Amino acid sequence: MLIIAGHLLTDPRDRDAFVAEGTTVVSMARAAPGCLDFCLTADTVDPGRVNVFERWESEEALLAFRGSGPDSGTAARIVGADVRRYGVASVGEP
Repeated sequence: MLIIAGHLLTDPRDRDAFVAEGTTVVSMARAAPGCLDFCLTADTVDPGRVNVFERWESEEALLAFRGSGPDSGTAARIVGADVRRYGVASVGEP
């Protein structure tokens, strides 16, 4: 299992539109084989921050969905990012 987690930074005036326009990719990801969870959410404190969380069954499932990454228009709206990939060795109840 893989977890992709972190945040993107956008112009605070564009953040809410960025998140709203992300609903298409969120829906597509959640319908993709191997996707266990996928969210892009507006941060509750930082007006320019978009939180990212993805959970995938495998590297293959992630790569099959991801392709080459965001298109140039989306990438141009991201002014900073700290998103990491975490490999999960085991999963249990809290």
